[in-house]
Amino acid sequence: MKKKQAKASTGLTTEKKTTAKRTKKPVILVTNDDGISAPGLLNLVEAVKDLGKIVVVAPDKPQSGMGHAITIGQPLRLQRVHIISDIETWSCTGTPVDCVKLAVDKVLHRKPDLCLSGINHGANHSINVIYSGTMSAALEAAIESIPSAGFSLLDYSIEADFSGARKFVRKIVQYMLQTKLDKHTALNVNIPAVPENLLKGIKICRQAYAKYEEDFIERADPHGRNYYWLTGEFVNFDKGKDTDVWALTHNYVSVVPVQFDLTNYTLKKQLEKIWK
Repeated sequence: MKKKQAKASTGLTTEKKTTAKRTKKPVILVTNDDGISAPGLLNLVEAVKDLGKIVVVAPDKPQSGMGHAITIGQPLRLQRVHIISDIETWSCTGTPVDCVKLAVDKVLHRKPDLCLSGINHGANHSINVIYSGTMSAALEAAIESIPSAGFSLLDYSIEADFSGARKFVRKIVQYMLQTKLDKHTALNVNIPAVPENLLKGIKICRQAYAKYEEDFIERADPHGRNYYWLTGEFVNFDKGKDTDVWALTHNYVSVVPVQFDLTNYTLKKQLEKIWK
């Protein structure tokens, strides 16, 4: 009789452990490229802070336009900071990609369940995804088998209104947590800079063929040496109604699934036939 009771007791303990495992909160890594104190980062944390265990590792200064750069030849430093209440937060001297690498290896000591990057101040639609530090952090996570998303609000102002962005960031992260995603998933999410009540919803899109027609303004410094300012005008060459640029123009939140495999498979097949 005593042995049977002991067995039943053991079974109950195992059931409790299984339930605890099922209800364990996901670990969500948050980073950005605008720097640890950027309002966009604080708004991203605010939008998702109750959806999991949030850990922030972000650059100590703005790193916009860094793309997928990593730090080589100089040391990286991590410092624990206390700027977001009740959230473990680390400042890193490196790039957004450095932040993801260090977060996994030295802060979390494991892969998080999700990586969220942003909310960026300014657009990362169309060709901008190539240059974006925000999206490079998300893609680095995807390379490391961590489903990820980069979020951008089409407003460069430090005083931008993030209320609509917070609503849709939360909705998309909830979708991600509820969906069995491929481990290499990376989403590029852009949010129009309009009042929350004017946002029409979410559109799953493709990346538009649109880019900046660039120009360099040439000037001379007091010593007579030339220097240059990069300027340009954004031009959309893509008239499709399934693109991120179209969606954003029509007040939809654009979601573009992106990938780090840059292989042109159509051209690959063509060349395999004619280059023998």
